[in-house]
Parts: sequence; C-alpha cells; structure tokens
Amino acid sequence: MTEALKRRIGLGLLTAYGVGVMVGAGIYVLVGVVAGQAGIWSPFAFLLAGVVALPSALSYAELTSRMPEAGGEIAFVEKGFQKRWLGLVVGLAIVAGGMISAAAVLRGGVGYFVTLVPVSDWIVIILAGVVLTLIAGIGVLESLSIAAAITVIEVLGLVAVSWAGLSAEPSAEWSVGSAPHWGGVLGAVALCFFAFIGFEDLENMAEEVRDPTRTLPRAILLALAITAVLYALVSFAAVRTVSPVLLGQSEQPLALVWEIATGRNAGFLSAIAVVAAINGVLAQIVMASRVLLGLGRRSALMRPFAIVSGRTGTPLLGTVAVGAVVIVGALALPVAALAEATAAVLLAVFFLVNAALILLKSREPEAPFLVPIWVPVSGVILALGALILTSGKGV
Repeated sequence: MTEALKRRIGLGLLTAYGVGVMVGAGIYVLVGVVAGQAGIWSPFAFLLAGVVALPSALSYAELTSRMPEAGGEIAFVEKGFQKRWLGLVVGLAIVAGGMISAAAVLRGGVGYFVTLVPVSDWIVIILAGVVLTLIAGIGVLESLSIAAAITVIEVLGLVAVSWAGLSAEPSAEWSVGSAPHWGGVLGAVALCFFAFIGFEDLENMAEEVRDPTRTLPRAILLALAITAVLYALVSFAAVRTVSPVLLGQSEQPLALVWEIATGRNAGFLSAIAVVAAINGVLAQIVMASRVLLGLGRRSALMRPFAIVSGRTGTPLLGTVAVGAVVIVGALALPVAALAEATAAVLLAVFFLVNAALILLKSREPEAPFLVPIWVPVSGVILALGALILTSGKGV
C-alpha cells in the first residue's frame, strides 16, 4: 500500500543519526589502515578529509532547505542540471555507495565480534544483516531511537580510548618524529574521507523530519562538527601511543591502543566496536531504502520501491533489497576495497551535487538557508581533486 512517510524526527535524534553513521562507518574500522599509510601524520590525513567534506556538507545544507525530500540528491542534480536521467544515475550511485559502505562496516564489525565469540564470521554477517534489515523495516522512529542509544555508547568508547592514549607514554616513533610522507598521507585521504561519509544521509530523512527546512541544515553541520572533533582526538591518541606499523597490522586497532596504553584487556572496546558497526549498517540501510523510494517515484522500472507500508510507514521492499545486497557484499569483499569504492562513488556524487547548487544559485538566488557561492565551487574542486587522487590509486 502506498502511504506518505511520517514526520516523527527532531533535531536531536537526527543529529545523533548523523554522528552514529559517520562514527560507525569510520574510526573503529579504519584507523589502523590509515595509520599504516600515513604514519604519525594520520590525524593530518583525517583533517584533510574533513576539509574535503566540509564544503559539500554546507552545500547539502542549502540544498536540503530548497528541496527537503527523500532521495534528495536525485532532485538536486535533476533540477540543477535540468536532466532527469542524470538525477536517476546519481540516485543509483548513492544506493550503491550506501550498500557498499554498510557492507564494509558490517565486515569490519564482525572482525571485532569474532575475537569475543568463537564463531565463523560468515554466520555472524548473515545473522546481523538479517536482524538489522528487520529493525530498519519496523519503523523510522524505532530505528533511529536504537541508533541514537548506540551512538551514545560508541562515543563513550572513543572518549575512553582518547583519554587512555593521551595519558600514556608516547611511542618511540612519536617521540622521534618524522617528516610527512606526502604520498602516504594523500593516499590515506580517500580512506579518511570514508570516515566522514554520513552527513549526506541526513537529507534522505527529509520527509520524516519535523520542520525540515530548519532542522536538516543544522543537523548536518552539527553532526559533521561533532564527528570531526572525535576523529581528531582518537587518531591523535592512537598514533601517539602505538607504532603506526602495528596499528596498520591490527584488525582491532583501537583495542590495541587501549591495551598498550593501560595494560588492561580491551574486550569491552571490541564489544563497543561491534555496536558501532551495527549502528553504521542500520543507518545506511535506512538511508539507501529512502533513495530507492525517490528513484521509484521517478522511474516506472523501479516503481515497486516507491511503495510505503501503511503499517510501518517504511519502504519495505527497498529495505529488504538493500539488506540483502549488504550481506552479500560483506561476505565477498575486504574492508579496504569496500571503503575505497564507497569513497570514489560518493566523491563523484559530491562533485555533481556541488555543481548542481552552482547552477541553481545562478537561476534561483534565494533559499531558506544560504551559503556563499565559493562553498559549492570549493566543493567541486575538492571533490574532483580527491576523486582523481582516488582513481590514481586504482580504485
């Protein structure tokens, strides 16, 4: 049965959703891989990735105030370029990126889980994927409330790691120091950028948010700012405490930081990492199903995805389809490959979204939330530069 989505979400819950998907998608899984490439300069790589993400976040803030609807990027690009087919391509790319991102985080979270419970990782991937798909299908308020509670837990875990790392004796590599290896630092930016993915998910909740033209821009910027502070603290504490080589070799890098810094078992942190991954996967399933909803409204071929359940108020078919692909992706590909592929897809989307805003501002200069023209121009340049860098790595 086709129904309208229900407006049940406020600023606090939406901001927590954004923080949860970014943190779950990034720092618990990727801090070791980034350290292996950028060394003690990993915090700088995260900073560069944040700089790349910021103009796009500001552009999204304006665009969501102009067109607050599910699958917003489709509308942004379609209206900006005045080409319907391009909007559909962007929508498909976002769905693909969300599913790949969720698969990467699910696989990374399972890496922590199997250190706590001796069970085959493929069993955990399938069971977790099915359960999270069911939760996403129950209802948006229920899904985001669970996500918000998990976000509090994972943020406390990151604060604990930061405190431990900053309180411990610095590692030999940190004490000696080294000049940055720019090839490694810049090569790590694409992976670090993956850790900021999530702010763009918020606009896909537009039809389920109260007062979206005010709430969405504020939530996007708040979530990005909170996450950037957390990443800066955690990455700094990690490379200060543990050799980047050891971090790069570890499948549980933050647990390693805790153990070296405190001399105590990090089982609780591995459990939090699992919870963080669950949060990231749930958020991406919710997001991608809303983009499929937007695609279904515009394409006869995808019309079944536009159906919203009258009972749950969610797009059930899209939710199930996304969940199934996430499970398959997590079973088939390694985390680094999934993360880099997601970053490439999203950078291309950010390029188009920023370009669309430039075109829209030239035709319709007024909007409820306005950013200067240099913001989308910077977003185009930075996204294109990062995309070229990512492509040069063979992603």
